[in-house]
Amino acid sequence: MSRGPESGESEASLETAAETAVNQCLALRPNESCVVVTDDERRAIGTALYDAASDLTEDCVLACYPPGEQHGTEPPAPVAAAMRGADVVCCPTTKSLSHTRARSRANEVGARVATLPGITEEIFRTGLDTDYREIERCCEEIHEAVADATEIRVTSPAGTDITFEPGDRPWLTDTGIVHEPGAMSNLPAGEVFVSPESATGTYVVDGTMMPHGLLDRELEFTVEDGSVTEISDDAIREQIESAADDVGDAAYNLAELGIGTNIAVTELVGSVLLDEKAAGTVHIAVGDDHGIGGDTEAPLHLDGILREPTVHADGEEVTLPATEC
Repeated sequence: MSRGPESGESEASLETAAETAVNQCLALRPNESCVVVTDDERRAIGTALYDAASDLTEDCVLACYPPGEQHGTEPPAPVAAAMRGADVVCCPTTKSLSHTRARSRANEVGARVATLPGITEEIFRTGLDTDYREIERCCEEIHEAVADATEIRVTSPAGTDITFEPGDRPWLTDTGIVHEPGAMSNLPAGEVFVSPESATGTYVVDGTMMPHGLLDRELEFTVEDGSVTEISDDAIREQIESAADDVGDAAYNLAELGIGTNIAVTELVGSVLLDEKAAGTVHIAVGDDHGIGGDTEAPLHLDGILREPTVHADGEEVTLPATEC
């Protein structure tokens, strides 16, 4: 559990981060409605965002509920209804709402949505202390390099060698700039990603992956024709098997390839939310992809972060951002 504010300086930092999210990232306007969705373990962050939003609009609601069981679990029906009814939705939650029907349906009716899955007070202050227009520019450069490729190959010193076929699915950018109706972003933001139609090979996670956090060992995954077929880690294998009891093979879906572009994140800290955005990293996910351009629904979305990857698009090496883009 993250520590609460211990001084006036920490409280100001939390407030400043909330103001960045509401003003720069979401561009909330006085004539708009806003709902902040949080849970009992992230109430302090939710309250900071609610306070910042309330300074701009009187039509603001704070919705709080017990944490979900795992990432991708749907929120309670009244919360989902509130999300659909708002112009702006901000979700600092213990478990991710990014890959839920509630989030996608809110976007479908025009809501601007920012999700902050697994956010802590420290990461909230750190990850929002950056210029999101610069991150937007980095995303545009990476997107231009990969958008038309028919094949993406990722390798790494840890042993990754996997080839993705995006097919007709679009590459998306998570810039943190959520100004248009129906737009969605994680906060902290900074990635370019796709839900590939297929993938084959091996990827080795040597950065961060839940439930372990920052890893002290490597986790190996074998992928064949877009499905994970072998998993070296018992805890992750059991989590996927449990989901498969409900949804079958969808739980093994190779869901995402993402490239981190947040130049303010210079080291991994053990939070998937922040670490998957770190400039120069790649993350690969298993499970649900219906909210990011795919067609698979599953009650989990498990990202693993790879250090020091090399990315080739149709044989051409892609220059990944480091501290500058």
